[in-house]
Amino acid sequence: MKRVLGLAMACAVLAGCSAEMGRRVGETDVACLREQMGARVALSFPLAANMCRRVAREGTVGIGRDARLLPLDLRGAPDLQAMARAHGYPYSS
Repeated sequence: MKRVLGLAMACAVLAGCSAEMGRRVGETDVACLREQMGARVALSFPLAANMCRRVAREGTVGIGRDARLLPLDLRGAPDLQAMARAHGYPYSS
């Protein structure tokens, strides 16, 4: 029983095991959005974008009082670019 709980916690802490847990380490914005919107509990674009957005502070990814949201990197995904534009999310193409 302890081993099962340990594996579940390690999975949750390191990278997430399911789409419902949010962005995985090393996952691109496009992959994250597609996974969130196609998950068992499919999210709308705004909810998926909020799960997938990253913040930066002084050139590094992190949080803090001077942190800012990074634009979504949607290169090569015109369908997601159209959704971002429609909902007012900044993105790079």
